[in-house]
Amino acid sequence: MLKPLYFTPFTTDEIKPAGWLKKQLEIQAEGLSGNLDKIWPDIKDSRWIGGDREGWERVPYWLDGFIPLAYLLDNEDMKQRAKKYIDAIISRQQEDGWICPCTFEERTHYDMWALFLICKVLVVYYDCTKDERIEDTVYRALKNLQIHMEHHTLFEWAAARWFECLIPIFWLYERRPEEWLLDLAYSLRIEGFNYEELFDNWRYTKGENKWTQTSHVVNLAMALKSAALYSRVGKNDPNKMAKQAYELLQKYHGMACGHFTGDECLSGKSPVQGSECCSVVEAMYSYENLLSVTGDPYWGDLAEALAFNALPATVSPDMWTHQYDQQTNQVCCTKLPEGHVVFRTNSGESHLFGLEPNFGCCTANFNQGWPKFALSAFMKSENGIVSAITVPSSVSTEINDVPVTCELETEYPFRNTLKYAIHTDRPVSFAFSVRIPGTVVSAAVNGEPATPGNFFTIEKEWNGTEEITVSLEWKTRMENRPNDMFCVKRGPLLYSVAIKEEWTKLEYERDGVERKYPYCDYEIRPLSKWNYAFADDKFTVCENDDYPSAFSTEQPPVSMTGTFVEIDWGFENGVCRETPNSRTPISAPCKVTLIPYGCTNLRMTEMPFVNVQNRN
Repeated sequence: MLKPLYFTPFTTDEIKPAGWLKKQLEIQAEGLSGNLDKIWPDIKDSRWIGGDREGWERVPYWLDGFIPLAYLLDNEDMKQRAKKYIDAIISRQQEDGWICPCTFEERTHYDMWALFLICKVLVVYYDCTKDERIEDTVYRALKNLQIHMEHHTLFEWAAARWFECLIPIFWLYERRPEEWLLDLAYSLRIEGFNYEELFDNWRYTKGENKWTQTSHVVNLAMALKSAALYSRVGKNDPNKMAKQAYELLQKYHGMACGHFTGDECLSGKSPVQGSECCSVVEAMYSYENLLSVTGDPYWGDLAEALAFNALPATVSPDMWTHQYDQQTNQVCCTKLPEGHVVFRTNSGESHLFGLEPNFGCCTANFNQGWPKFALSAFMKSENGIVSAITVPSSVSTEINDVPVTCELETEYPFRNTLKYAIHTDRPVSFAFSVRIPGTVVSAAVNGEPATPGNFFTIEKEWNGTEEITVSLEWKTRMENRPNDMFCVKRGPLLYSVAIKEEWTKLEYERDGVERKYPYCDYEIRPLSKWNYAFADDKFTVCENDDYPSAFSTEQPPVSMTGTFVEIDWGFENGVCRETPNSRTPISAPCKVTLIPYGCTNLRMTEMPFVNVQNRN
């Protein structure tokens, strides 16, 4: 038996982005995401569509974000380009159901992770289009997988990511409740990595300069949702392993932004260690799934933490370039000299912004971050609608055959007011729930106190148009970080020193792939001071109503000023030191501007406090 979801996501037919979120999706469509199929050989000439380039994860990764992006924006050109790929993939499915682009002889050694991924993509396409071909295509592909696994066990990435296939399996089972699908889910669980055992007997308490599947940051970001997904057919607690895993990852590898390091594998808590871009969007997707499966508002807070901080920080404001690794204290992005690469198993160009720094998986995969986050804005509860993720958007649905629309107007997380308008064509009773962020000090819904970190539910008969106002109270706070350092947060936003910067184009060709503007790489050098320490814990907030986009570096929606002093941090081989050489001030106290971490390209985030004894 397949247990129901606690909250069921809506589709692109029902959810529409608005405000700054819609603008962010438009920037993505105009940037690298919306143009990869025009220039990048691994997409443009992929074996998935009859070409001779990569025929494994890159086209599915890209489509996983490109498809919902096209339909959320109702962009006809992008829809047709997505259809071209789906048509080609479906047309190449073999008679026995095999769908991945390889010869019969290559099947034995083909890593089935790509199959899990393309089946997920086909489900996304169905949710956007209701294309009648998809159900049969996925049915035949999964039936073939069942037969394939009778002769070939899972290995490599498929073994590490077995649970991702549960998503299309459960989707198909809801349409065709055939017992073999649950048998397939069981087989995947048995042959795949045992993450419960991994976290019950945790051994990765420090970063190591070696590469393993079990400490790989993207695998672990994905695996956060594994037990919750399997709980739909098993007896396990859907929350237990995920919370245990997140707490361990934060304890030993946590970053100020709420993510965890991994460059490429778990890397400790140093602010100059990196975290892979893929891991950010996969962790977001895990939290969105966990929110859906468990109904626990905790996961909404974590999804927002990454969306508002880590995701925009690892992608340039115009979304034409991205990093492979982001650093918490990232004061320069130039190629690191051989023998002095701070990243444990990644190259010295991993923190450059570009087309495919270090490795191209993130080039294809970062595309899913914003579209899937947007699709999590509202969800269906058993008896109504839930505002699950706090972003400007609307949802239109039917409840008891009555058309219902709910719109959220807000500039959250840059402002602290949420304005809902619920419209019904005629009277209808249902529950409307708002997730109150756990990062606020207090909250009120239409003047009535609401508890942070919980859902506030209004259950009543609705008629016509009714408005709901949610007021949130934030407090600027300094949080402890390792080595007696601190970071500053306000609400869901992390703040960093604003560093003026100079971008240098790197245009070249490698492995037959041309980097040429706007598809080129960039080095970024600082043009202002960054070697600061906190001299006070008082900050003045400045709101800017004239911002061009939510994560603009030059004109951010909000900033702070605080009192700092310069210290001797130390800088060598393109990286600032993990901790400063000295904490003795070398300047008089001065005012310094902080901007949201997500608005930065260069940043200083974790810093010491030189007058700890005077803190309030």
